[in-house]
Amino acid sequence: MESEKKLIILVDDNPTNLRIGKNALSDYYHVATAPSAAKLFGLLEKNVPVIILLDIDMPEMDGFEAIKILKANPDTREIPVIFLTGMTDPQDEEKAYNLGAVDYLIKPFDPPNLVASMEKYILQK
Repeated sequence: MESEKKLIILVDDNPTNLRIGKNALSDYYHVATAPSAAKLFGLLEKNVPVIILLDIDMPEMDGFEAIKILKANPDTREIPVIFLTGMTDPQDEEKAYNLGAVDYLIKPFDPPNLVASMEKYILQK
């Protein structure tokens, strides 16, 4: 049933990426999308996802700033964050892990691999 699906939040400033991600994951999860980190924080006021998929390169607040805020807040620090990004520099990946990300996946993503990666962290909770 739809109500039994676990909630994930997908954050990306690109509407096409949000649509593709939601379509790829909605068979497995209830997917809430946010076009910015500010919208993510608004969603988190009333929703607790099992995982957050977060883009890095976004205007206003990038994913690195967003994860710093998430990990500093006792209400959100335990939510696993997977960066889903087009940034391929190893230094960005290292920074993501140092800030608390559980995984770092490069776009475009393969839906079965993304689901498998997410399940690994969801089952650990």
